[in-house]
Amino acid sequence: MGKNSSIEWTHHTFNPWWGCTKVSPGCEHCYAETWAKRVGAKVWGATKKRRFFTENHWGEPLKWNAGAAEDGQRKRVFCASMADVFEARADLDPWRKKLWALIATTPWLDWLLLTKRPQNIAERIPWTREWPNNVWLGTTVEDQQRAMERLPVLLKFPAKYRFLSCEPLLGPIDLDPWTVRRPESLHQIDWVIAGGESGTNARAMLPGWARKLRDQCQDSGIPFHFKQWGHWAPVPAPKTERAPIRGFWDEVTDAQIFMEPKGKKVAGRQLDGATWDQVPVTS
Repeated sequence: MGKNSSIEWTHHTFNPWWGCTKVSPGCEHCYAETWAKRVGAKVWGATKKRRFFTENHWGEPLKWNAGAAEDGQRKRVFCASMADVFEARADLDPWRKKLWALIATTPWLDWLLLTKRPQNIAERIPWTREWPNNVWLGTTVEDQQRAMERLPVLLKFPAKYRFLSCEPLLGPIDLDPWTVRRPESLHQIDWVIAGGESGTNARAMLPGWARKLRDQCQDSGIPFHFKQWGHWAPVPAPKTERAPIRGFWDEVTDAQIFMEPKGKKVAGRQLDGATWDQVPVTS
C-alpha cells in the first residue's frame, strides 16, 4: 500500500490483502510474487494463506479521501497491486465485503479494480445495474487471446469507466471490435494502459505492438497511457551483431527491429519521442 504511488497511472495503491495464484502468461514473471518472496511473505499459490492487515492499514484511504475532498481534487487508487480482488476463494469474502464498504465511504477516491479474472466479478460484487460512480473496472489483456477471452466479460458490467492494462504486453493486440463508437458517441473501452515487462528475465515488448495500441486509441478517442518499455528498449540496428542486443521480427511493422536489455529506469517510458500520460477526464 502507498500514498503517492510510484505506479505512474495512479495516485495511491491499496491492498486489501497480499497473495494470488498465476492464471495466464502475463503472470509468469509476476513482480508482486517476486516482491512478496523478497520480504519473506509466503502468499503465492492456491494452497498458500493470504496476508491480511490491521485497522490502521484500512484507515489510510479514509485519510486520502479527506485530503482529496479538502483539495477539491479526485484521486485514483489502484486496488490491488499485490493481489486480485476477484480471486475465487471463500476466505477472501469477508475482506471483499470490507472493501466494498470502504469504497462507499470514500467518494473522493476513484477505485481502480484490475483483475485477470473478470469471469468471477458477477458473483463477488454487491452492485447490479447501478454501480458507484467511484469504481473503475479493468482487466489485464497481455495478448490477443486474453483480449478475446476477457474483454467481452468486462464490458458486460456498467462501471463508470472500464479500462485495460496491456502489461506486460506480450504480443500485438487488435482492439477494433471494441473501439467503434456507439450511436450515443460512447466507447466500450474508456482507457488503455500499455507497458513492457521489467526484471532480468523479462520478455521484450516490440515497438509495433505498442504503436498499434496507441494508434487505435487515438483514432477512437480513447485515452492512452504508456507506462514503460520495461527491461528491453528499442535501439538502432548495430553495425555488427553483438550481445546483449537482440534482433526481433515485428509483425506489425513487418520489419526487423533491435532491442537491448537496459533495465526499466534507463529504458524509460517515451514512445516515439513522446510521453503518453492520458487518463479519462473526471468530474
